[in-house]
Amino acid sequence: MSQFINAKEDVVTEAIDGLLRSSRGKRERLDGFPHIKVVVRSDWDKSKVALVSGGGSGHEPAHAGFVGKGLLTAAVCGDVFASPSVDAVLAGILAVTGKVGCLLIVKNYTGDRLNFGLAAERARAFGLKVSMVVVDDDIALPDLPQPRGVAGTLFVHKIAGALAEQGVDLESVAAAAEKVCANVVSIGMSLDTCTVPGSPKEDRIAAGKAELGLGIHGEPGVEQVDYESARQAMSMVIDKLAVNIGDGSHTALLNNLGGTTPLEMSVLAEELCQSAIAEKVKYLIGPAHLMTSLDMRGFSVSLLPTDAEFQALLHAPVDCADWRPMVEVSDPVVQPIPDGLTPIQPMASTHPDHRAFIVRCCDILIGAEVALNALDAKSGDGDTGSTLATASRALIDALDRMPLADMTQLYRAIGNELSQTMGGSSGVLLAIFFGAAGDASANCKDTIASLVAGLERIQQVGGASLGDRTVIDALDPALKALASGIADAAKAARQGADHTATITKAKAGRAAYISAQNLKGHNDPGAEAVALLFEGIAAG
Repeated sequence: MSQFINAKEDVVTEAIDGLLRSSRGKRERLDGFPHIKVVVRSDWDKSKVALVSGGGSGHEPAHAGFVGKGLLTAAVCGDVFASPSVDAVLAGILAVTGKVGCLLIVKNYTGDRLNFGLAAERARAFGLKVSMVVVDDDIALPDLPQPRGVAGTLFVHKIAGALAEQGVDLESVAAAAEKVCANVVSIGMSLDTCTVPGSPKEDRIAAGKAELGLGIHGEPGVEQVDYESARQAMSMVIDKLAVNIGDGSHTALLNNLGGTTPLEMSVLAEELCQSAIAEKVKYLIGPAHLMTSLDMRGFSVSLLPTDAEFQALLHAPVDCADWRPMVEVSDPVVQPIPDGLTPIQPMASTHPDHRAFIVRCCDILIGAEVALNALDAKSGDGDTGSTLATASRALIDALDRMPLADMTQLYRAIGNELSQTMGGSSGVLLAIFFGAAGDASANCKDTIASLVAGLERIQQVGGASLGDRTVIDALDPALKALASGIADAAKAARQGADHTATITKAKAGRAAYISAQNLKGHNDPGAEAVALLFEGIAAG
């Protein structure tokens, strides 16, 4: 898999300098590349307790991204997923520690414990006051004598950072950090492994599976499970966490492990806030990239009991763009649709034949969802089938309030429904199509003439004509042949749709931006949908 790197040996040092260039002068680094990679606050005067954390790189923005007022004083960066050396940790301690001392915040991995621990001993030999806390928040393996430190470490950074900024002494900062370590719990889930720079990707998670309880270095999880949905995934994570938390208010940290899209993370946030422990989750940090695992397509949830003291410390301000502030969870506020966008609903009426015909059309499009998506992926964004299927399901659900016995009003009602439930340009064009058909029907036009009027209107508005490689290439010949019967219309639609595979220069629609090489040999998905619809109707 290609990555935007130069040489794997330089990826961390180049990334650090790239970070510093956009840090507005608030972060600096020690002169020790490539072996000593330490990022420090530029405004530090050693008058307060220093916080030093770090570990292997690949977890960005942790740890260097959290160097700033109210968080870390220094971050010691190792190579990707590799602990920094003792000398690097010692350099970080010596650079930021004054008379009041330093707290090392270490994730519970053998390399980190040993290197940070030995550096602490050497720093004490210099006469410095150094304490160390080890974060072991991962509850994936309950019987493990040394649980891993994962994203719950960020709670320690935040709470200890707030106290240090207030000028609290080392003993008090360390005690608060230990309290967080004793109470925070975390677990993660991923659909895929991560890609280590310069190394082949490990494909151990099969399609349709997810891994529960994997580590932030790509270590295998406690089990692989069947993946069904975001709701099921969050439920599995919550089930593991629920047995490890008590009553009272908690803060949840919803962490993106690297490769999960913001859209997916928002869905996961909704599932967290609707989960079995929703009443206990009063505050939320994220969803955001906080402690990642390179490009891993996963997420983690960390929970911390939050009393008044912790609430105040988590709310304390920071000067760090990568940190996400804690917010109180609240229900979505829903405003009414403006009057001008609320259609006047016609009187519902029944007509069994019309109802059955609409359901039949919708079922045909729902059944074609996967095939149309696959076809659209060759020349678009792969959603034509889903768009049509979603609108079809909504239309079926709306039939009870439709004026089924009045064709004029029925055309218009279908257009209104599609304008609200069908996304993209397709929804707009079909709403225009049925609206124009309703206008023609009101002027005593028969069914075919009304549909032709709808076709003419969308050609006027959309600007597409025959031969432009759009839905028009199947719909136009189908409607012209409809007077001869549905079988002839279906045949004409199929010929029109298949002809689009020979058109390598689209003049309208999204395909206009696609190269001839990608268009050749593939039917336009909109035209194919029309052909499938007419063929399905003709088949009875």
